[in-house]
Amino acid sequence: MSDYMEETGDPFTGKKKEELKKFLEYMGLTYDEQITHSIVLRKEKEIIATASCQKNIIKCVAVSEAYQGQNLLAHLMTSLIEYFYGMGISHFFGFTKPQNKELFCSMGMYPVTQTEKILLLENDKNGLEKFLKRLKKETQEQQKCKVENRHENGIGAVVMNCNPFTRGHEYLIREAAQKNKWLHIFILSEEQSFLTTRERYQLVREGIQEIPNVILHQTSEYMISPAVFPTYFIKEKAKAYEMNCQLDIQLFGERIAPELKITDRYVGSEPVCDVTHTYNQCLREQLPCYQIRFHEILRKTYGDQIISASEVRKKYAENQLKSVCGMLPESTWRYLERKKNENGK
Repeated sequence: MSDYMEETGDPFTGKKKEELKKFLEYMGLTYDEQITHSIVLRKEKEIIATASCQKNIIKCVAVSEAYQGQNLLAHLMTSLIEYFYGMGISHFFGFTKPQNKELFCSMGMYPVTQTEKILLLENDKNGLEKFLKRLKKETQEQQKCKVENRHENGIGAVVMNCNPFTRGHEYLIREAAQKNKWLHIFILSEEQSFLTTRERYQLVREGIQEIPNVILHQTSEYMISPAVFPTYFIKEKAKAYEMNCQLDIQLFGERIAPELKITDRYVGSEPVCDVTHTYNQCLREQLPCYQIRFHEILRKTYGDQIISASEVRKKYAENQLKSVCGMLPESTWRYLERKKNENGK
């Protein structure tokens, strides 16, 4: 490797970032602005190989055709793995084109699921199995101190951010719980800008205490918003989000739902956010392929206003939380008031 020089950036900026973007473009890829760390290999100042990551997700991996077969990929992966372990990350993922499967597997990655356009891999051969085992264990433990709805036979599911938990979320959960024997609530685990994963989980837990047939889960990396999936290798950018939705729904339909015997999935209607509306449409079209019924519940309103977590965040930032107190369960309201006072807002 003495002929090559390695550079790292957290991430690169300025001229070095532009050089990386041009190299990726030449290789048929798009630079991902969410990158947090990059590695490039140079020969005589020219970039010949690169790999990047966003937290624990590998992305933008490319080796110039003239230098393929020279173990540059192995060098990049070794450097990335050293970076991961240095950051305390032991579990990581990669998204790429299905035709790169053999290449990524040679780097110690294992396929999780794939569609026609996207392949998801991880470094733990049994990672998904461990996650499914955890979900099943959580279900059995929570069922011991819960009461099933004996008037219904279905097993329902809702997947939520709850940033923060509102009366809209509470309404959707109550509606779905009434229609099912058990209802699984999955709280998306990727960190949010307003409340942490732990804060969101705890607020939901407090807000649903009176509902007897609900089972609460954190999702891990196997159930993340399709909005954060990488699209750097997808040329049809206009369709990239729908392709990511397909991967997410396939993983849910093929592996997660059967493990928990889920028969129905519930969402709130979405009249405002185009991204969420598109995701709901994908769920409506694709869930029946996995024998899962799709249900869209009309969003709850507060006066003439649709209850929205984004509106709560906005009013919190503007120091006008009282104007949306009716959108919040008592437990969420108390927590945000305390948080605001502690932060001096």
